[in-house]
Amino acid sequence: MTERESGNRYVIPALVLLTFVTIYPVSYVLYLSLYRRLLIFDISRFIGLDNYLFLFSDDRFWNALKNTVYFTSLSVSLELLFGLCVAVLLNRPFRFRGWIRAVVLIPWAIPTVVSARMWEWIYNTDFGILNYLIGSKINWLGSPFWALNAAVFMDVWKTTPFVAILLMAGLQVIPKDICQAARVDGAGGLAIFRRITLPLLKPVILVVLIFRTLDAFRVFDAIYVLTGGGPANTTETLSIYAYKVLFQTLQFGYGSTLSVVVFLCTGGISIFYIRLLSRGIKRTLHD
Repeated sequence: MTERESGNRYVIPALVLLTFVTIYPVSYVLYLSLYRRLLIFDISRFIGLDNYLFLFSDDRFWNALKNTVYFTSLSVSLELLFGLCVAVLLNRPFRFRGWIRAVVLIPWAIPTVVSARMWEWIYNTDFGILNYLIGSKINWLGSPFWALNAAVFMDVWKTTPFVAILLMAGLQVIPKDICQAARVDGAGGLAIFRRITLPLLKPVILVVLIFRTLDAFRVFDAIYVLTGGGPANTTETLSIYAYKVLFQTLQFGYGSTLSVVVFLCTGGISIFYIRLLSRGIKRTLHD
């Protein structure tokens, strides 16, 4: 038996497993998206692309897409900014650094549902500590303006430690002699950060963006527990809308169409970032 044939024996079981847990469900969702299937009325009829054409006139879909894009862009930007600041601080030598790093990770270690319940109490209009601290009576989760921003803030609080740890790992592999050589040449701290640290950290930043953008775009549990998609669907994302259509109104055809749209969006985002990452690696090797 050749080495290649021997390797195939180990790969085939994994391919069979992936077929059952990934390819088959995705194919079945694609199949359902071409049907008008309502379990309540026992309707199952092939309608081709009608579900996809209906998306263009569905105001609720466009509202959910707008909320998803807003949540993703704002939360990922803030997490990257704060995560980078925390990573730079934690990368410096100081006493109890190991303990501080462990404490910083606590928000990320808390389960999302528990975090959402905790922030629901923090945002409570009458008894929440946030209104008590600022001396106001803001209805954080009942206001169409504040509700989505409150969800963004909760996500930033929970996920920034994860971003910081990844970026700190990237900072630690940057050769220190390059920075020391720049200091000898008279470069200041800001110049070293802009011209050496950031360019060398770019591959790690792209990996962080891939992880966080995909997670934020598919966000479900955090917002669903915090607001349920309200008030008046102002915090309803694509995942929440697809869930409600699938499991509350039992429209399996249209709900599958929404799931396919989420799948295509996340696939497009992944391809975009992977191409950026590949281009950056090739440029680094060329340099």
